[in-house]
Amino acid sequence: MKRYPLFQIDAFTDRPFAGNPAAVMPLQTWLPDEVMQSIAAENNLSETAFFVPEGNGYRLRWFMPIGEIDLCGHATLASAFVILTELQPGQDRVDFVSMSGPLSVTREGDRFYLDFPMRAPNPVPCPPGLEDALGIKVQETWLTRDLFALVDNELQVQNLKPDLEALSRLEPTSFVVTARGTECDFVSRCFCPREGIPEDPVTGSTHCVLVPYWAQRLGRTTLRARQLSKRGGELLCELRGDRVKIAGKAVKVIEGAMFLDVE
Repeated sequence: MKRYPLFQIDAFTDRPFAGNPAAVMPLQTWLPDEVMQSIAAENNLSETAFFVPEGNGYRLRWFMPIGEIDLCGHATLASAFVILTELQPGQDRVDFVSMSGPLSVTREGDRFYLDFPMRAPNPVPCPPGLEDALGIKVQETWLTRDLFALVDNELQVQNLKPDLEALSRLEPTSFVVTARGTECDFVSRCFCPREGIPEDPVTGSTHCVLVPYWAQRLGRTTLRARQLSKRGGELLCELRGDRVKIAGKAVKVIEGAMFLDVE
């Protein structure tokens, strides 16, 4: 049996038991995909991140309990936290290669700044059944990897109690509901019932879409966002051309090892 280090990090928060938890497993060489998928299912968190050294940085992959995903913000923050505080504590920047191209994370004090690709949203008609599943009137919808729905106000987002079974029958597999904030620029919640995640606590990748949308709507490029899940999270965001900067804090809550008998 071989011992593999394993961390659990709460991302986009400055205290344990808040933000979004992610598992992080540093590797020297890749494990078989089916083993990494089994590890993600065993961890049963929204994402487990794996990385191996490549060039001057790392290649980074993210696995949900039921499959690999192309981009994940909180697990990237968690991975950078592990590298810059545990593996290379004297460094203040880490570069990743990923399915979504080059990503970087820089550390300034106790805050980590993610440099992610901007994903401009495409307006689409409201899918049949969406308003019934959400239990609320939708002003407009747009689509990238996920379906985004704009509603009237923050209170509606906060009080939302969607029919998750009905959502799971709709396309695509993830749904984001957003509105203008009262004490921040905008708020959101994210639901992924078909992917085994009834509600994702804090979703960095959705802000690659939310930031350009709200930047255009509000007429400014620096924005403060909140995700209104039960755990909650805060994100400082900035639109920079075709990139989005997303800043947040993180804390280590578990450090241990997984023992595997694999080649």
